[in-house]
Amino acid sequence: QVQLVESGGGSVQPGDSLRLSCAASGRTSSTYAISWFRQAPGKEREFVAGVNLSGYSTNYAVSVKGRFTISMDNAKNTVYLQMNSLKPEDTAVYYCAAVRALGVITTSTTYDHWGQGTQVTVSS
Repeated sequence: QVQLVESGGGSVQPGDSLRLSCAASGRTSSTYAISWFRQAPGKEREFVAGVNLSGYSTNYAVSVKGRFTISMDNAKNTVYLQMNSLKPEDTAVYYCAAVRALGVITTSTTYDHWGQGTQVTVSS
């Protein structure tokens, strides 16, 4: 079983930065991919960014490419999402998720381990 705990959300102004953390425990290994998804009120959950723990390959949604960076600290079993130049449309609950896969999968229904979510609000 894999457990995921997110932290780092908050309320910021447009243009600000935030770093989200996803601490993983349990049976994670290099065959896992960990991704960030987000869900805004009234909208479907969407892929944001993901990293594969084997080769550190990454993938980003077009809407966040160039502004968000996903990274990992193996020693801490933690995946980070650095979010820069935040926009109001980035407002959502952000979830991290894990799945046993060789690449980064962008479909949320494929993931079988989820964190509880952390709220990010971008507003002036």
